[in-house]
Amino acid sequence: MNKKTLRTVKDSMGEMQVPEDALYGAQTQRAIENFPLSGITMPRLMIQAMGLIKGAAAKANEELKLLDAKKADTIIDAATQVASGKFDKEFPLDIFQTGSGTSTNMNANEVIAQLAKNLSSLDIHPNDDVNMSQSSNDVIPTAIHVSASIAIHEHLLPALNHLLEVLNKRAKELNNVTKTGRTHLMDAMPVTLGQEISGWAAQIQAGIERIEAVRAHIQALAIGGTAVGTGINAHPEFGQRVVAALSQKTGISFTANKNRFEGMSSQDAAVALSGQLKTIAVSLMKISNDLRWMNSGPLAGLGEIALPALQPGSSIMPGKVNPVIPEAVCMICAQVMGNDTAITVAGQSGNFQLNVMLPVIAHNLLQSISLLSNGAKALADKAIAGFTVNTARINEQLSRNPILVTALNTVIGYELGAKIAKTAYQQGRPLMDVAKEMTSLSETELQHLLDPAKLTQGGVPEK
Repeated sequence: MNKKTLRTVKDSMGEMQVPEDALYGAQTQRAIENFPLSGITMPRLMIQAMGLIKGAAAKANEELKLLDAKKADTIIDAATQVASGKFDKEFPLDIFQTGSGTSTNMNANEVIAQLAKNLSSLDIHPNDDVNMSQSSNDVIPTAIHVSASIAIHEHLLPALNHLLEVLNKRAKELNNVTKTGRTHLMDAMPVTLGQEISGWAAQIQAGIERIEAVRAHIQALAIGGTAVGTGINAHPEFGQRVVAALSQKTGISFTANKNRFEGMSSQDAAVALSGQLKTIAVSLMKISNDLRWMNSGPLAGLGEIALPALQPGSSIMPGKVNPVIPEAVCMICAQVMGNDTAITVAGQSGNFQLNVMLPVIAHNLLQSISLLSNGAKALADKAIAGFTVNTARINEQLSRNPILVTALNTVIGYELGAKIAKTAYQQGRPLMDVAKEMTSLSETELQHLLDPAKLTQGGVPEK
């Protein structure tokens, strides 16, 4: 780097050279040099949360007469600009850094302090003013919870509710389409396509409810605990005032953690949220794979539905079209499951008064929420909403399904039913024909007992 583009800055460890136009200072530069590990930087929502927290902290300190009003106002202005995303390039730090996220906290403090100086010409110190009444140890856990809460509120729940709406609509539209059910990937008793889709909808509904159940814990914030949870160097009202300011700013009902020692030493709430995200990933993968199977073929597979044709499926086989959206969603789900494992390992790294894998928890948690949000919308709009049904193929498969003989169990018994099914399989004949030969039931009785649509309603068939 050309030295003409550098300036000299100082911190408690000495002098550092930083880019002339950089808003960050010595501690950020040290972290840039110490952690060139992955090239993965803090998520946008974490930077937004840091800006919101620093602005709320300045407001609280001003209200408590701890920070000069002019300084507080300019810090709030600078922090608001950081939260807006205007200065994201000033946050270059790798997520694989000091486990407390101290480097990222100081990155925010330095950027906001320098920006505030530029806005006001006031002497604003990153530690004494921007970080007043705070520690990295309560700020970073708070930022994880704030950013995750925003992501859930603005992205995940709207996406899941949209997917649920599309599923419910398709289930209603297709409730009269009777098809072959399958267990172990083998022919089973019939269901309606609407019933099948209703199962998917119930999975998503349950996922929404599970996310709602953990929100209260994610919206509980550790701010005010400072270094170890005792609140040293912070006014007793500071944490609650920051929580109130964040709630007002975001429209999310944040609360002060009832026990800040728990909120700083553990990341159990993040682990619990990640577990529910993993469950949603399992649901989306199940739905995606069902769609892939139903779409398979179109000639040599099941061919029950045709997903929207979005792009060519092969560089060598003309005319091939693949189920690209379900495949992409399955990869999203695999990533979320992997993220959950990393978060689980990181969550148990709460040694005494502080968890020391906070940055990787932040990254993986927010990535999982983002992936699931985008995946749910894509699955709804580009796969489920537009697939068409091959009723001729479904009816053909249904008419050749010997497992329908199950409906005769209460009339002719299991053993005879098994013989009829095996004969129909072996001879490749319609079940109705074989049943007429091997039972005393009339064709009218058999048609009544073996009506696939009636069999989807459950219960014991009546003669």
